[in-house]
Amino acid sequence: MHVAINAAFWNQPNTGSGQYTRQLVYHLNRLVSDLTITLVYPQVAGQPEPEDVPPSVNVKLVPVRAGNLGKVWFEQRLFPRACREVGATVAHVPYWGGPLQSPVPLVVTVHDLTTLLVPEYRRPFRNRLYNALVSASARGATRIITDSEASKQDIITHLQIPAEKVERIYLAAGPQFSSEDDGLLDMAVLRKYDLPDFYALYLGGYELHKNVTTLLLAWTYVGQALGEEYPLVLAGRKPIQSSEIYPDYDTYIKQLDIEEYVRWIGYVDEMDKPVLYRNAETFIFPSRQEGFGLGVLEAMASGTPVVTTNASSLPEVLGDAGFAVEPEDARGMAGAIISTIIQDNLRAELRQKGQQQAANFSWEKTATETLLVYDAAVGDGEP
Repeated sequence: MHVAINAAFWNQPNTGSGQYTRQLVYHLNRLVSDLTITLVYPQVAGQPEPEDVPPSVNVKLVPVRAGNLGKVWFEQRLFPRACREVGATVAHVPYWGGPLQSPVPLVVTVHDLTTLLVPEYRRPFRNRLYNALVSASARGATRIITDSEASKQDIITHLQIPAEKVERIYLAAGPQFSSEDDGLLDMAVLRKYDLPDFYALYLGGYELHKNVTTLLLAWTYVGQALGEEYPLVLAGRKPIQSSEIYPDYDTYIKQLDIEEYVRWIGYVDEMDKPVLYRNAETFIFPSRQEGFGLGVLEAMASGTPVVTTNASSLPEVLGDAGFAVEPEDARGMAGAIISTIIQDNLRAELRQKGQQQAANFSWEKTATETLLVYDAAVGDGEP
């Protein structure tokens, strides 16, 4: 079997789609000896070629124009053409951006329907147009992979795709998140981000559905109870300006009068994330809509107590290994956060349960189940 993979996110390992593409390729390449893999990479002039590609994985560079039109042209015309040229027997688009027509059986991974389900994301005309395009392409795919049962039900309901065409395959946390403390390394990373001895951590995006405003409201209770010795550390790229999609966080923090309890540290290098997780007192992930919620799994693998919500896929990932509250329940979120910080017995229990729950997920399992979907897609395409 020869699979051609859309590698548009390959050089973006800090994104969810980039991580997924890389881990899938690494493990398919290592586990399956009779599988040929070709990365079809859209290369804008002046930008680098794909990095960290295993030697036995093929790369086909496809020149593209920069911008949204170039991206759509690659997805709809250039990627299918490349699949034919390399002689692929199955194509895989590892994000929601498949072509309307494919010369070979097509597998598309739809991680979630957030851009379709959150009203604020649907309002711009360009977003509505792209949503319509990728929705149509998903309906025409031979098989669809998604990250959770919650997303599978969304796809069946909102895209009206038969259940037998949709396969739920969980993601996983990398082995680096379950590594033990390294005193000197940890000290260096903590110093790099000027982190205190004790802190609670949010690490993720700041779009509206991430629900960080409810976390900040919860901190009006946490801050009063624990003071500035346990600040909330906000990690990840801070929005440059507010909009309908990105709340005005600075103004909201001032309105809540919690400036002394909140610290922004900005972008975090991928290699530094395990240190931030395992040194946090607790990890909070307040999202309203997630295809999987990889941060929850990474924190559990790191032995850090987790407070998240009971929305969409998050209970599937968390199991009974942490707190899951209503997304709008700031007081309940605050109570859970305080409990994970001040109750030593609870912290020890959640650490053990979290690591056990995280061990149920592996990239080897993800790759093996994905290969079965490729086989099924090829079988579906045979006369």
